[in-house]
Amino acid sequence: MPMPQPRLPEHEVHSTIKVTPVLATLVSALLAVGSTGVVQAESPAHDQGVGGSAGGSDAGRGFQGAAFVVAWNRELLHIVQIPGAQPATVHQTRSYALLHAAIYDAVVSITRNGRPFLVSVDAPGGARPDAAAAAAGHATLAALYPALRPELDQLLADQLALIPGGRARQEGIKVGDKVASRLLAARVDDGSGATPASFVAGTQPGDYRSTPPNFPSPVFSDWGNVTPFVLRDGAQFRPAPPPTLRSAAYARALNEVKSLGQDSSTTRTAEQTLIGRFWAPPIWNTWNAIAEEAALAHHTNLVRTAAMFAALNLSFADSAIAMYDAKYHYQLWRPVTAIRLADTDGNPTTAGDPTWTPLAPTAPDPSYPGAHSTISAAGAAVLSDFFGNRDEIQVSSPAVPEAVRTFSTYTGVATEAGLSRIYAGQHTRIDHVAGLQLGSSVARFVLHESGLGRFGRGGADDRP
Repeated sequence: MPMPQPRLPEHEVHSTIKVTPVLATLVSALLAVGSTGVVQAESPAHDQGVGGSAGGSDAGRGFQGAAFVVAWNRELLHIVQIPGAQPATVHQTRSYALLHAAIYDAVVSITRNGRPFLVSVDAPGGARPDAAAAAAGHATLAALYPALRPELDQLLADQLALIPGGRARQEGIKVGDKVASRLLAARVDDGSGATPASFVAGTQPGDYRSTPPNFPSPVFSDWGNVTPFVLRDGAQFRPAPPPTLRSAAYARALNEVKSLGQDSSTTRTAEQTLIGRFWAPPIWNTWNAIAEEAALAHHTNLVRTAAMFAALNLSFADSAIAMYDAKYHYQLWRPVTAIRLADTDGNPTTAGDPTWTPLAPTAPDPSYPGAHSTISAAGAAVLSDFFGNRDEIQVSSPAVPEAVRTFSTYTGVATEAGLSRIYAGQHTRIDHVAGLQLGSSVARFVLHESGLGRFGRGGADDRP
C-alpha cells in the first residue's frame, strides 16, 4: 500500500537566490543599489554608503558597506567548495562563525550601537567601520586558509579601493585586524583541532554502523565536545531519546522512508525525487546563500547585515555541535541499515529488505537527529527574526542547476529541506522532527544570549 505523501510547503514565484562568483559580488551588489552611494534603508532615515561623504557611524550604516559582508561570506562559500581547502576534521560552520563574529565585533567596536559578541577594542573617533569589516574578514580567512592569501588580499584591496583613503580608513583597518586576531586566539583551544577517536560501531539492533556502498568512517564523532560559541555545552538542548525499535512510531517512520527513499521507489513523486536531489549540498552553504540575497534585497545596512550573518552562523556552529552531541549520544542506525536488518529489530510491523538502497549515498554519521532539519530550523529562525517569516525566496542548487525552488516563508524552506532527506533515503521523520526542534531551540538561545536579536524586527533598530 503506498505511503501517504508528506505535505510540501506552499510555493510562489519570487526573486532568485543563488551562489554567484565571489569576485563579482562586490561590483554587482553596488550596481544593484545605484551609483549615488545613498539608498533607502529599512529605517526611515537615509544612510550613506561607501563613497558617500559620510564618515564614522554614517559609513557604518551604509548599504554598500553591507555588500562587504556579503562579499566575505561569498568568499568563504567559495573556499569551502575547493577540494582540500577545508581541513577534513574541522566542521565548516566553525569557519563561518569565526568570520562573522569577527566582522560584527569589528564594526560595533567603532559604531558602539551594539554590544560585541566576544571582542571589543578601542577605536578612535572617525574610524571607518566598513574598513574594519573588510579587514576583519580578510584577517580571519587569511588565518584559516593561508594558502589562499593572494586571493584574499585581492578582495581586500578591491574593497578598500572603494573607501576614501586617509586616517579614518587606516584606523578602521587596525580595528578589524586586532579584533580578528583576538577572536581567533580566544578560540584556539576550543577542541576543534583534536584528533577524533576511532569510532567503534555497535552490533545490536538499532546501533549505528558504517553504511554501504563505501562504508565510510565517521569524521565528526567528537564534534559534540567542541566548545560552543554561545551554548553552555553541546548537550544543552539534547533531544529526548528516539522511539524504541518496537514502537509503532518507529515502524511508521521506517516504513515511510523505506517506501519514499528507495532509489527505485514507485511511490515517490517526480517532484519529491527532484527535492531529494536538490538539497544534497551542505545545508549551511545553501542557507548562507539565501541570507546573502535576503540582505541585498532588503537593503540592510552594514551593522544590521553584520549582526544577521553573525547570528545565523553562530547558530549554525552551535547547532552542529549540539547535533553531533546528540548523534553520537544515541548512535541510532541509518535507514539503509535499519531497513536491511529490519527482521532483527523485534518489531512485527517492519520487514527486512537486504537489497534496499537509498536514492542518495548515506552520510557517515548516526541518524538522529537530522542535520538538514537542524541547520534549516536554525536558519529559518534567524532570518525570520530579521526579515519576518514571510518573504520572497527562491533557492538554486548546484546539485540540480536547472531547478529553482520558490517559497513564501523561511519555515517553508526549512520544512522542504528537512523532508528532502526522507526522499533521499537518508533520514526518517523521527530524525526530521527532532532536528527541527533542536535547531529552533539553539537559534532562539543564540539570538537572545548573544544580544544579536536586538537587531531583528522585534528588537531596537540599529541607528546610533
